[in-house]
Amino acid sequence: MTDPIADMLTRIRNAIAAKHSRVDIPASKLKLEIARILKEEGYVNNFVIKGEGLKKTIRIFLAL
Repeated sequence: MTDPIADMLTRIRNAIAAKHSRVDIPASKLKLEIARILKEEGYVNNFVIKGEGLKKTIRIFLAL
């Protein structure tokens, strides 16, 4: 994967198109901040961090 931010946004866009209520994304500090901004602006309902160590993921709850 060469562009993790584009991958994150594509996963969110695809999950919304498929009418999913949530989507899991591999975690990083930058992606966590993007998720925080998306929540502040009302594009997503909430997000939580799942897992420990190198296997962390961000679970984003979508605003449908």
